[in-house]
Amino acid sequence: MTSDVSTSSRDAGADAGWPRWLDADEQRAWRAWLYSNQLLADRLDRELTHGTGISHAYYEILVALSETEGRMMRMSELADRCLSSRSRLSHAVARLEERGWVRRQVCPEDGRGQLAVLTDDGFAALEAAAPVHVESVRRHLFDQLTPEQVAAMRDLGETLLRHLGPR
Repeated sequence: MTSDVSTSSRDAGADAGWPRWLDADEQRAWRAWLYSNQLLADRLDRELTHGTGISHAYYEILVALSETEGRMMRMSELADRCLSSRSRLSHAVARLEERGWVRRQVCPEDGRGQLAVLTDDGFAALEAAAPVHVESVRRHLFDQLTPEQVAAMRDLGETLLRHLGPR
């Protein structure tokens, strides 16, 4: 929003108390955080894909499965964990099945749901990709921050997770 539009809109909204427009410092903080987050996600994805042939989205699926008992999870839970729609996750799992990294099986508890299961080959691919991913995260995020900034980032993230996370 331009300053002229936001100023006139701010004045009009002030009477009603809504919207609560961002001041200049909040606007700079918001845009810096949003844009840097987008740039970081793009850089991590490009480096991981270039170095391993695995997109960040696929990597997150493999990680999620690797962290569960039996390396398996209901497809619906996996979609929630990866912040993905069920159809998008189903498509991604199909691509991972083609690589032999994930297989689907019927959920034994109810026979209706499906489980995504990380195969040994999938776990090996994850193990091979992890050093590339971790080095990229370290180089582009943590090496740029002081210990105090890391602590503040953790505090900010935990605060937002408490507010936005699953209820």
